[in-house]
Amino acid sequence: MEHTFDEAARSRFAENFRITDFNKMMAGKVVIVTGASYGMGKMFAQVMVEQGAKVFVTARGEDRLNAAIEDIRQSTGGEITGVAADSSKPEDCKMVFEKALEAYGTIDVLINNAGKGELITIDAVDDDTIDQVVDTNMKGPLYLCREAVKYFLTKDEGNIINISSINGVRPMCGAAYCATKGGLNTLTKNVAIRCTGTGIRCNAVAPGHTPSPTAYAHDDGGPKTVEMGYMNDIRNARTVRSVHPWEIDQAYAVLFLASDMSRCINGEVLGVDCGCYL
Repeated sequence: MEHTFDEAARSRFAENFRITDFNKMMAGKVVIVTGASYGMGKMFAQVMVEQGAKVFVTARGEDRLNAAIEDIRQSTGGEITGVAADSSKPEDCKMVFEKALEAYGTIDVLINNAGKGELITIDAVDDDTIDQVVDTNMKGPLYLCREAVKYFLTKDEGNIINISSINGVRPMCGAAYCATKGGLNTLTKNVAIRCTGTGIRCNAVAPGHTPSPTAYAHDDGGPKTVEMGYMNDIRNARTVRSVHPWEIDQAYAVLFLASDMSRCINGEVLGVDCGCYL
């Protein structure tokens, strides 16, 4: 069967399309960033504001989130606000979209960044850790993607970027973490397929080892081996960690997928790891 596009779809891919201001690629856009109180999430929010977007951020800890908002506001002079929320709770995810619409009147991009890492082997991982990782890394993006697609369908336009991990395809971290990031990659493609023929896109960025408070938290306390129930020694032996991307590199990959530069990219998982996991 021949696949055809209607005129609205054709207009989105006009041949004469150009980006003329690479300093404000997100001008006029409203972006939600989850897990934005520190680390990569905060960097994503800052780059979006620098590029002209109005940004709505969320994280569990209210004090830390408010400090991040004020820091970005002071350093950029741009528009940013947010609300404390737990993305593992469906009612909080719904509330985030309601508050963002109250603040800015529309939403154009969702960056699903909130996540929980761990390096525990399958034979050592406990029930509480599994529940926490699955709730944050899998249920949270599911709930938020659901809210995003429902809203984006009302205007036939929108963009979702899920923050996955290279461990979704090269599973050398904890069992629960790797399983959820592999699932997030599949969810990304599933959402893209659901939205085929619309103006809605869904892609993912898969960071490799990126220095951050979260990444180094798993290396604290001295050597951790597989015999002790941790994947640290296996991960370190099988990856090249002398070169690595930084938070800003992940942010620019997200910017590319969030902007119209990537208008023809949908359902893809973009690895950002300096080739260390090949």
